[in-house]
Amino acid sequence: MARKRGVTLEQVLSVSEGLADAEGLDGVTLAAVARALGIRSPSLYSHVDGLGHLLRLLALSAAGKMESEFREAAGELKGAAALRAMAHRYRDFARRHPGCYAAAQRAVRPGEDEELYAALAGVVSPVLRALEEAGAAPGERIHLARALRSALHGFVELERMGGFGMPEAVDASFDHLVELILSGVRSQTGRKTKGAFGTKGSH
Repeated sequence: MARKRGVTLEQVLSVSEGLADAEGLDGVTLAAVARALGIRSPSLYSHVDGLGHLLRLLALSAAGKMESEFREAAGELKGAAALRAMAHRYRDFARRHPGCYAAAQRAVRPGEDEELYAALAGVVSPVLRALEEAGAAPGERIHLARALRSALHGFVELERMGGFGMPEAVDASFDHLVELILSGVRSQTGRKTKGAFGTKGSH
């Protein structure tokens, strides 16, 4: 089928990401995307095979952006310092792009969708590298990465829903959470010395 002149897949994806961030992932429908582009819904089938395909593209894009941001945040940092920087970037990304963040939270098992599996694994890759640098044994790294993700996801979701009503600064609470996580990683790795694990720095 010939593509509608003037509308590209990149535009479709960009509009979809904007809708996801503004309205939530449930706000991404073919009708809403078409309306934002000024075209009829059937015209989108020149670019996507339906809503499921579009959401998959959103997940691929979001995963790529999260991986890039994590690698940028870590930079030349190692171990705990890299984990700390990535934890703060995780929260920042979720706050700036809540819909795209939600799109990247799907689970894909090996063999189901190799491209998406690789993209989502790419998000975890810099975290696993930092855990290795921090002294985590190979068999512990995925477990620690899951624990880290679970804690951060819980915080950003509670924050998004307005779940922190007490007057104490939420930023300070997040700092405490990150340091608790790093203390837990330290206890799991057995790296007790300051030099082996790193110290708290700027973020």
